[in-house]
Amino acid sequence: MSFGFLKRWSDDPRTALGERTHDVAGRTLSLRIVENERARRLTLRIDAGGRGLRITVPPGVAGGEVERFLSRHQGWLEQRLSKVPDRPQVRPGIKIPVRGVAHLIIHEPGARGTVTQIIDADGPKLTVFGDRRHLARRVADFLKREAKRDIDALVAKHTETVGRRAKAVRFRDTTSRWGSCTADGSLSFSWRIMMAPAPVIDYLVAHEVAHLKEMNHGPKFWKLCTELCPDTERCKAWLKRNGSALQAIAFD
Repeated sequence: MSFGFLKRWSDDPRTALGERTHDVAGRTLSLRIVENERARRLTLRIDAGGRGLRITVPPGVAGGEVERFLSRHQGWLEQRLSKVPDRPQVRPGIKIPVRGVAHLIIHEPGARGTVTQIIDADGPKLTVFGDRRHLARRVADFLKREAKRDIDALVAKHTETVGRRAKAVRFRDTTSRWGSCTADGSLSFSWRIMMAPAPVIDYLVAHEVAHLKEMNHGPKFWKLCTELCPDTERCKAWLKRNGSALQAIAFD
């Protein structure tokens, strides 16, 4: 499975041809077919967490060829997806990590408010107030607010160190990458990174800020990234091992 969590944005040569669903391994997954003028062959990718599929095709490929390609790789898909756990749904009684620490989700339907983070004798908790229908969304909104607070501060710290400014800082729920940096200096982060340990969050920000100065993944880039985050190698390895599990958590 390809994670691609640190791919950078550039001028995008891809064109979306369509989106539908595909049944495989007992799951119904979204399937995106994307044309890429740089592609020389058809490629199939499973989104992080098994959340969907994407086929990239060269220009002019016929629909029948796409179907035959998908059929030939059905066995490969079933094998890979059998190793991906079903997506855990955010609900009362389960635990989700916040900055790497597991928090028990408590629902308080009779009180007003959104989400409160507490630590008591029984451990860390996220108490979610209001209608049960809105619980998962409110937990997601909580993580987005925490991401903005932490990551804005980290961007400010690291950009001051490298002497470059970020044009903008945005937050999204992306499945193919954890962070990105555009040629004009706009940074983007997946708010799901707030479930990772704090050093991993710092590494991700350091990685993208380093791209403001080094627009590649060459030796100078990794040297700068390590200067910004001395624990780069360990954090990069943690995200590669655990990122799929964070992407698999369902907030819908």
